[in-house]
Amino acid sequence: MPTINFVKEKRKVECAPGENLRQVALREGVEIYPFPHNVVNCMGMGSCASCRVHITKGTENISKQGFLEWIRLMLGPLTFFARIGHENDLRLACKVKVNGNIDVETQPPLISTGERFWG
Repeated sequence: MPTINFVKEKRKVECAPGENLRQVALREGVEIYPFPHNVVNCMGMGSCASCRVHITKGTENISKQGFLEWIRLMLGPLTFFARIGHENDLRLACKVKVNGNIDVETQPPLISTGERFWG
């Protein structure tokens, strides 16, 4: 069974192969939404991008990023800045299927300063 390591929360949980990352986090009580999105969000439809996470280890053990998820991450004003320096590992938890062991950073910060922001 795949193991998900939630890095900030210092928790490891097991899930079934192919299970949705957002559903696992909610079931296990891991808070993936920052305020105010913990109250108001799209309920896993992929339209608000508030469930963004960094897959810090094991990107080969998750589902491929779909076109709609990619567009949502590229065109969102906040998600655009969150992608800087994490172009390949920033994902929406509601769109990720877990197929093996992964490490996940929930609620990643926005990058608005530093060398990766300006070039």
